[in-house]
Order: sequence, then C-alpha cells, then structure tokens
Amino acid sequence: MSRPEIDVRGLYKSFGQNRVLRGIDLEIGRGEVVCVIGPSGSGKSTLLRCVNLLEEPTEGRVFVGGTELTDPDVDIDAARRRIGMVFQQFNLFPHLTVTENLTLPQRRVLRRGKARAAKVAAENLARVGLSEKADAYPSSLSGGQQQRVAIARALAMGPEVMLFDEPTSALDPELVGDVLAVMRMLADEGMTMMVVTHEMTFAREVADRVVFMDGGVIVEDGTPDRVIKAPRHERTRHFLSRLLDPAMADVEEETSDQVGGGT
Repeated sequence: MSRPEIDVRGLYKSFGQNRVLRGIDLEIGRGEVVCVIGPSGSGKSTLLRCVNLLEEPTEGRVFVGGTELTDPDVDIDAARRRIGMVFQQFNLFPHLTVTENLTLPQRRVLRRGKARAAKVAAENLARVGLSEKADAYPSSLSGGQQQRVAIARALAMGPEVMLFDEPTSALDPELVGDVLAVMRMLADEGMTMMVVTHEMTFAREVADRVVFMDGGVIVEDGTPDRVIKAPRHERTRHFLSRLLDPAMADVEEETSDQVGGGT
C-alpha cells in the first residue's frame, strides 16, 4: 500500500479542561477526497486545523506527504507550503485587487518574481472562472466569488493537499453551487482534499470517503453510500435525520463551539 498523503495518529486536543479530540486515527491517500461531517462541537474544524498545525495537538502525530509536522525539529513553514487552506471566511485583503491578493503570498512566501506570480495568478483565476475579475476589489464581488478567489489564492501556492473548513457556510444558498463546482473540478484533477462540510450532496457525489465525527471521535468512516445512505450507528442516523429537518438544521448551524473556535 502506498504511503498516505495525510496520516493522523493518536491525535488528542484539549483546550483547558475541555478535550475536543479524543484519539483520532485517520489516513487519506493521494488524490483522495474525504468529507468530514458531524454536529457542531464534534471536533471537525479542530481536527482540520491540527493537520497543518494551526492548532497544536495536545498529543499524537501528524504527517503530510511523509513529513511529520509534529516533529519539534520540522521546518513548519516549508511543510505548510504543501498545504492549501480555505476557511469559512474569505480573508481577502480589501485594499488589494484580486490579482494582488493572489500575487502577494507568492512573492513573500515563495519569493516568486512579479511576472511569474502574475502569470500563476492569472492561470488560477481562470481555473475558478474569474479571469474577468482580475482587477476588481473584493468589495465588488459576491460572497461566492470571494470564496473562489480565496481558493485560487491557495492554488497559486502550488499545494499538494487542500483543506476546506466549511467553505460554503458563510454563503447565501444561491452562491454555493459555483464554489462546489470548483471543488468538484479539483477532485476531478486528482487533488488530495479534506473537506469539513454540511453539504451532503457534495459529500455523496464527490467524496471517496465520508468521516462522521461526534464527541471528538470518529464514529463512522466509509464510502458515501455506506455512511450517508446506510449508517450503522445511531449517532450518525440522528445527525443525518436533523439535516433533513430545516428547522433543526438552522439550530445546528447557529450552534458554535465556543472553545477553540472550531466545530
């Protein structure tokens, strides 16, 4: 069996007395798309943030591309260059144009020249269907367009792995489709992706595997057909039944994990 692209071993994370992750073991192969689902407060976002050490694990080991990020001697900046991250919020610089938002990190982190950075920016704006917005400012874009710019910015850094933390949760429903279409394109291109999401249609149609988390542990891990259509555990069945009830889903979305800033 080939080496996993993402390898999480015995991961624990606590915030004070609150243990958010309770011994996570997870492998994601190269080119695999894994969607992580579960109720708010289950530890999904904390797990994602531990993968690139935005959160420092309390215990356990994390490997990406064979490099151990939890090794005290690792060059974490170099390791993170292999990992693209897209957040719920777009985090674009409002005073910079779309192109400038894409070229700035390339020039500062990768030390690319101005012409090369601009060329890579243009290529990735084309990938997400926003070439015509190259000179626009973020304030003139819809939320969906801003999120696609954020994805293009991450892609411009040449990552081997992409992490998505609820990338459509801040968007109006009519804007979700374009963002998911870009993510489908990346999946078709063979990008390794770990996606925290409530978008069950995306998980069902695009993911190779679905991981259901609750209470800081992985409850189920399997194909979309098995986990979503035929869950084996009552906790999974209960969560999925709530998603089918719009009133309950609204309550779920409004509930946030107050400790550690992640779900």
